[in-house]
Amino acid sequence: MSSKRQRSIVLGGLGAIILLMAIGYAAFSTQLQINGTSNITSNWNVRITNITSILNGGATNAVEPTYDNENGLTASFSTNLTSPGDNAEYTIEVSNLGDIDATLTNIEINDSNNPAIIFETSGLSEGDNLLQGAKDELIVKVSYNENVTSQPENTTSNITVTLTYEQASGGSIPEEPKNAVEIITDLVSLSPVELYTDEHNDIRYYGANPNNYISFNNELWRIIGVIDGKLKIVRNESIGNYAWSSGYDDYAWNSSDLKNYLNGEYYDSINDVYQNMISNEEYYLKSPSVAINDYTASEYYNFERGGFASEQYIGLMYPSDYGYAAGTSCLTTPLNVYNSNCKDIDYLHKGVSQWLLLDGTSYITASYLKSDGMVEGVDYDDGGVFNLYAVFPALYLKSDITLTGEGTNSNPFVIESI
Repeated sequence: MSSKRQRSIVLGGLGAIILLMAIGYAAFSTQLQINGTSNITSNWNVRITNITSILNGGATNAVEPTYDNENGLTASFSTNLTSPGDNAEYTIEVSNLGDIDATLTNIEINDSNNPAIIFETSGLSEGDNLLQGAKDELIVKVSYNENVTSQPENTTSNITVTLTYEQASGGSIPEEPKNAVEIITDLVSLSPVELYTDEHNDIRYYGANPNNYISFNNELWRIIGVIDGKLKIVRNESIGNYAWSSGYDDYAWNSSDLKNYLNGEYYDSINDVYQNMISNEEYYLKSPSVAINDYTASEYYNFERGGFASEQYIGLMYPSDYGYAAGTSCLTTPLNVYNSNCKDIDYLHKGVSQWLLLDGTSYITASYLKSDGMVEGVDYDDGGVFNLYAVFPALYLKSDITLTGEGTNSNPFVIESI
């Protein structure tokens, strides 16, 4: 892609003006054509967008002034002037419909100098900037010289006006739009108080209330971070209290009532527009083979990825997601003893008991985050899977989305497609 853009808009061959005798007066006909060529990309779009006329004295339009609406490089008009002093002003609107600022670097005017016909241009000056989204006007005035007292011998006059626009000094070609992952990645260097990169090269939001609010399904969710190269979000409020399973034979996540509900009835309740933004991803399913005690966020992370995976649309946050959200000061603290020093600076702690995504093994069936901020496991033998705990759905967004907004509660990130 060229780093410099230039367009010449040519107001060329402004017609032959024919002087005709009509009851002692001359009738003039002027055809004005504006044309030009340009070597551009889709981001560079300086063009004619309108033409209007003001007629004075006995001047009339022989035809209505027009411009080429398809490419915006030509315009034309034809004028009848019936007596000295008649004139017509044509205002040609030039717009920058691209996203690169432009500068008018040169105006070249050539006419055949017929003393009976006067052409004047105004409204534009060399050096004028035409910023993206802005408009400017070139005014072409054609007049029957009021000092003419006899029929001129030369009844034809031509004029050519060439406008040369170039990319504005210091302007640059805009970067391609960034997707959501790239946007959050860029924020790491700008928001060190609420974002960090963990030892697995995942980007995490952390703190008591970081600016990671995102509007999804017309609800407030939170961005957990860029996990495994994908944007992961979790609902800010619970959808209600549910059991993990209703029977002893379906405690494993893939056959659990909770998994079936989230990827069935709950998924179907999401607006179709937002459904199409959800990525069908593999969720890791593994738990420690020993007691669920004394494990840090990093150790849980390794456990979670030590087994198999389940492909689905909706899941839950992992124990490691909760642990990392407290920040680096808590990375050496086991999740089952997260005290006020960690849970109070962890936005994922809601003060209610909630299910976490940890699949069953011979020892642990599932895990949950207690209302006091500590992570514990449940075993199907003691009926723990029948407990009603809060559910905060989590999911991954597709890679072809971008974000606007600030991420605050009052101005959350809004999802847009690239």
